Amino acid sequence: MLFDTDVLIWYLRGNRKAGQAIDACADPAISIVTYMEMIQGAHNRDEVRTIRAFLRDLSLRMVPLSENIGHRAVVYLEEYGLKVALGLADSLIAATAVENNLLLVTGNQKHFGVIQDLQIQTFRPA
Repeated sequence: MLFDTDVLIWYLRGNRKAGQAIDACADPAISIVTYMEMIQGAHNRDEVRTIRAFLRDLSLRMVPLSENIGHRAVVYLEEYGLKVALGLADSLIAATAVENNLLLVTGNQKHFGVIQDLQIQTFRPA
């Protein structure tokens, strides 16, 4: 399973359901883009260290970008960018899931739900 950034944010905020979803997964993974989004949201070096430790403690496998992921992300941007305001990061995360044959766990049904070849498990924090 590939966890979207929103699920990790819920987990950091103490959401029990997010913790259970990640803990129940045998091989939890995130896109390198998710890691970058988390770091981008940090306010200082201490928060960056906290994020690194959090991801390490969860034993989340980080899936790198590849040429195929880049190509697929461009296709998604061209096809869905204007239709549902799919952005760069979400197109890369979706492409990472598809290229690695991973189920994407996300609360962002609006952006990801239109992508036909993407397998999604919708996450609801409440």
